Amino acid sequence: MSMQDPISDMLTRLRNAGMAGLKVVEMPSSKMKAAVAEVFKKEGYIQDYTVEGEGPKKTLQITMKFFQNKPVIEGLKRVSKCSCRIYCGGKDIPKVRNGLGTVVLSTPQGILDGTTARQQNVGGEVLCYIW
Repeated sequence: MSMQDPISDMLTRLRNAGMAGLKVVEMPSSKMKAAVAEVFKKEGYIQDYTVEGEGPKKTLQITMKFFQNKPVIEGLKRVSKCSCRIYCGGKDIPKVRNGLGTVVLSTPQGILDGTTARQQNVGGEVLCYIW
């Protein structure tokens, strides 16, 4: 069975792992998932991530981050879907929870968070919100 939306699958696995209190989450790896995990790590939502394996069967292992036995990730929302792509310009990048959350964008410069994209004045496809 093929996966139609791998980013949604990644976000769902992270959401479920946080609710279940799991320390490590494993999923099939891709370059885009690793780039999104890098943004999450840079913003402090996850502790670390590693890509393991060889060839087409690589796995992405994400180590969740907890504060006082609660997951740091309170919520995730997939914005741009396969059926409806959402784009924004460099000046129109949305703020999540009045700046307390992070927007993840797919830009010509790669996968970026909202503040970096605003500083570089580049827009792109809005992948997800995280808070």
